[in-house]
Amino acid sequence: MTYNLIRYGVKDANIAENRALVEKVFEALDETQPRSVRYLVLELDTGEFVHVVGYDKDSSALTELDAFKVFGADHAARRSTPLVRSPAKIVGNYRMLAQVDEAVPA
Repeated sequence: MTYNLIRYGVKDANIAENRALVEKVFEALDETQPRSVRYLVLELDTGEFVHVVGYDKDSSALTELDAFKVFGADHAARRSTPLVRSPAKIVGNYRMLAQVDEAVPA
């Protein structure tokens, strides 16, 4: 599984909108339940959002969701800082993310 960490700041006036759009993405994931994607989003008190994305082969199961397309449509206008994307490796994980060898429910 490939992991990426994405971090960006959001303008104060757009924090609630960004949060609501992220929540819609999670609703779509709950509906479609793609097995090839793992996704976690954190909102920091500083107005920053941190996304941890894990995917097998490609991330299209996430990026092709209509809700994700809506989230990304005006993303640059909502941001207060540039988006920083970094490849990441899991060094330790205690009950936060499903284990790589753990069976994911169908």
